[in-house]
Amino acid sequence: MSNPGFKFVGQEYAHDSAELHVTGEAVYVDDILLPENSLYVFVQGSAIAAGKLTKLDLTKVKKTEGVMAVITAEDIPGENNIGPVVHDEPILTQGKILFAGQPIFAVAAQTLAQARDAAQYAKIEYQPKEPVITIEQALKANARVLPDAVIKRGRSSAVIKKAEYQLSGQLCIGGQDHFYLEGQVSLAVPQENGQMLVYCSTQHVSEVQELIARALNVQNNEVVVETRRMGGAFGGKETQAAQWAVIAALIANQTKCPANLCLDRDSDMIMTGKRHDFNVDYKVGFNQKGVIEGLEVILASRCGCSADLSGPINDRAMFHIDNAYYLKDITITSKRLRTNTVSNTAFRGFGGPQGMMVIERIMDEVAQKLGLDALTVRSRNLYGKTTRNMTPYGMKVSDNVLPELIEQLKRNATYAKRRKLVEQFNQSSSIIKRGIALTPVKFGISFTTTFLNQAGALVHVYKDGSIHVNHGGTEMGQGLFIKVAQVVAEVFQVDPAHVKPCATRTDKIPNTSATAASSGADINGMAAKIAAEQIKQRLIEFAVKEYKISKASIKFAPEGIKIGRKTVRFKTLAYQAYLARTSLSAQGFYATPKIHYDAAKGKGRPFYYFAYGAAVTEVAIDTLTGESKVLRVDILHDCGQSLNPAVDMGQIEGGFVQGMGWLTTEELYWDKQGHLQTHAPSTYKIPACSDVPQTFNVKIWNKGKNLEPTIFRSKAVGEPPLMLAISVYSALTHAIASMKSGADLPRLDAPLTPERILMAINQ
Repeated sequence: MSNPGFKFVGQEYAHDSAELHVTGEAVYVDDILLPENSLYVFVQGSAIAAGKLTKLDLTKVKKTEGVMAVITAEDIPGENNIGPVVHDEPILTQGKILFAGQPIFAVAAQTLAQARDAAQYAKIEYQPKEPVITIEQALKANARVLPDAVIKRGRSSAVIKKAEYQLSGQLCIGGQDHFYLEGQVSLAVPQENGQMLVYCSTQHVSEVQELIARALNVQNNEVVVETRRMGGAFGGKETQAAQWAVIAALIANQTKCPANLCLDRDSDMIMTGKRHDFNVDYKVGFNQKGVIEGLEVILASRCGCSADLSGPINDRAMFHIDNAYYLKDITITSKRLRTNTVSNTAFRGFGGPQGMMVIERIMDEVAQKLGLDALTVRSRNLYGKTTRNMTPYGMKVSDNVLPELIEQLKRNATYAKRRKLVEQFNQSSSIIKRGIALTPVKFGISFTTTFLNQAGALVHVYKDGSIHVNHGGTEMGQGLFIKVAQVVAEVFQVDPAHVKPCATRTDKIPNTSATAASSGADINGMAAKIAAEQIKQRLIEFAVKEYKISKASIKFAPEGIKIGRKTVRFKTLAYQAYLARTSLSAQGFYATPKIHYDAAKGKGRPFYYFAYGAAVTEVAIDTLTGESKVLRVDILHDCGQSLNPAVDMGQIEGGFVQGMGWLTTEELYWDKQGHLQTHAPSTYKIPACSDVPQTFNVKIWNKGKNLEPTIFRSKAVGEPPLMLAISVYSALTHAIASMKSGADLPRLDAPLTPERILMAINQ
């Protein structure tokens, strides 16, 4: 599938590092050849979840063989803080314990084994107190990291009471660990005159730069942060990378030696934040057709010990309660709760998946109550084209393609026929039950914090015609670099092989936003295009003078630059322009237009546009064991005019499987003392290759086109596909419902592990 009208954008190019990935030659932070005298850093965490330190004796630690430095909060020359928004999370504790695993001190030694062994000699005593671990405990204690928030439209309570039908329920939605292949890692290398160079696996180089500068008590321009690639991130390296980079920089600053800090898997899972888990209460009123007339939702989320990004994450959960449906009279209340657990953070979807789960559960319940196909209820509640098209927060849905997209997917996946076959199968099978569901996705694209919607880029054309592009986005495996290279190639009409992406660095592009919110290609691609077009115009102006011809007679094409009747190779014109002292370097800047949001009023346009998709999933459950299996998945997803269909297909498939894991197998468990018990692959189960459905039909919608003038009319694809996996949850709901004769569905908390499926069957 290609994008008509373009030569290089819309084509299926391989990831720029694909060969390096598969051969093992790609250099990640921990692969960098360490300079002489480099130190290895180990961080010791708290053994309790709440209380305070009463004794910390590190005398023996410092005297252990190989140890070169030991630092505590007292050794931080600047601000002891890594809170990205609210300054409420210390780098190293100053005595108060906020969660089990909270960093207390760091040891630097000549080997990692020496650093790890030395830490065991610390004499630590605590005065523990009863921790607040669960959402229920936090609600009872009235513990908040941030004030509650409300979005309200109409008179939901009165409308629900007057409705023909009402139902109410509760839903618990579990968290999720990022489980990136590459753990948190940073290498800090001291430079001359107190400056610091830090190689960091992070989605947000500028934030890491700023937090290091604050901790060292220096200006931002004395710290350079570089990220060439990450081995996965999924939001887990947006804010969470900073703590380890800061600690490495503190060690390097004190010892004047390079310091390498790489968390092992257990430490990483214990010490870093995860997807927020939610407890949800809801009341809904609806009519005989299943159309929702009034809805009230209370979202209570476990934010952990500090604010981190819980504000915008919970905002986005509120924004996505509607998903694809018009909800006229609605009240959404969000409670952001403080607990003695690691501070939860960004995760692919950024609160949107949790919000969507609520309304999709409600759709299933309404359908069960009325004896209807859940897809019929969903279709009747969809946003309209010209009416019923305003979100609860006051943004018009002007680009809704779901009615047409869903209809096409229904035909392609033969949904109606297969639903009948599923029902026939269930009537004849006493042990194995099947279920099928089609669920849609409408996901808002932009940072909900408006000022983050900006990006810079730097493009160099060298005199041999080769091109370098640098921008503020980071590459975490999602294919951002090849997409931006294609954008630049399209401007100059050269093969993307001649465009070399380079590492993201704070001394190249300042004040970068995180590569998050699915906006990486949108904003960085546009910034790179703006920069490239400046150089292109200079080349055109040079050619006008050099060849004494009009601008209209100059055209850039893959075979060369057509200047009247002549065709000049790009490299030739670049060299000629260089000799004529023409600047072949340009900086581009882009700020997303139209977006604004008033949090106090709960109104505005927080998103530039929406991305859409839908999935049909068929599942089977074993009613004796509770085990489930995804049998078949059919996906149709709107990428607008895709920049790179091959890369986008990978994002759709990967996002779906990650979402499937969140809703079926990935269960986090803390004991009553606040210790995470699921901190390794032995106890935390991500999907394996065998869990991917054997029949996995994924297509990019061929009618897609962004109505907004985004980069070549493409649409973001990083996060939206994850929520297509809600169809797995709904299909499992359908399978369980086949065993129930009543009009009410059993409670189904996520993830739907075998234990939960068995409990639902036996309710």
